[in-house]
Amino acid sequence: MSVSYTHRLAIATSVAEPGIHPDDKHLVASLKGFGVETMACIWNDPAVDWAAFDAVLIRSIWDYFKHYASFKQWLAQLPVPTINNKELLLWNSDKRYLVELEKCGVPIIPTQVVSASQLRNTLATMPAREVVIKPTVSGTAWHTVRGVAGEAEFDQAVAQLPQELDYLVQPYLPEVASDGEWSLLFFGGEYSHAVIKRPKAGDYRVQSDYGGVAQAAEPGADLVASAARVLEAAAAIGHADGAYARIDGVISQGSFLLMELEMIEPFLHLGHRADASERFAAHVFKRLTGTTGPSPDAASSFDR
Repeated sequence: MSVSYTHRLAIATSVAEPGIHPDDKHLVASLKGFGVETMACIWNDPAVDWAAFDAVLIRSIWDYFKHYASFKQWLAQLPVPTINNKELLLWNSDKRYLVELEKCGVPIIPTQVVSASQLRNTLATMPAREVVIKPTVSGTAWHTVRGVAGEAEFDQAVAQLPQELDYLVQPYLPEVASDGEWSLLFFGGEYSHAVIKRPKAGDYRVQSDYGGVAQAAEPGADLVASAARVLEAAAAIGHADGAYARIDGVISQGSFLLMELEMIEPFLHLGHRADASERFAAHVFKRLTGTTGPSPDAASSFDR
């Protein structure tokens, strides 16, 4: 049985993950049910005709931070809208947003933003403290180091970090390893589902690339409310109307501390949640058409 498509949606991917990621396959199937034709397109492939689509849904562009100038240029030149919108993507691409959210009352892991040239001086004020250093624009633990300030091995690792980047300096929270890192998923500002991510024994990185695992979990109402307040703070700054968001954080001394607000290309943990895939597909369709169900005559509600 043939499908009559009413909209075309580009799924932005990367050279490292060029096709539809397995975690997004039910999402794509659900979009098909709404009459949305999808196509995986590598974000920095010059052969892609982006104007042939109604919009671009950012998914597995998991190398954008390695080509940041090109990424910003690509966004600026896209002839069609993005989901999430371009302004939100740019704001969220630099982890300095954590400091902005803290000023709006969001509890975060204590964070200093420093240039590479100031890392040594900053660490000198934190003797014997275990810290994590990561670039302000990064992902998947890229150029991320952990160690004890003042120890020779850590000092050597810090000295080898790229000098052209700016960095976040944060205390290491042992709860990440002992209790796990929460990820709460929201679509259209509404809570959908959650997982707890844990690093492999002896590590602190929860990403699957380093042996971390994620397990479905049911957060309490207080935790969901804490995550929702992160989105409220982002809206207060001027970044409302996110189609999707993943709020990552850890519970330390009874409080939820934000680690990252992921609104560019987060892994959405849809693989074992068909219901979540269908909710997200319905929301994407609504964004494309301004309706809540298949409607062949519906026009795109995006501003060109």
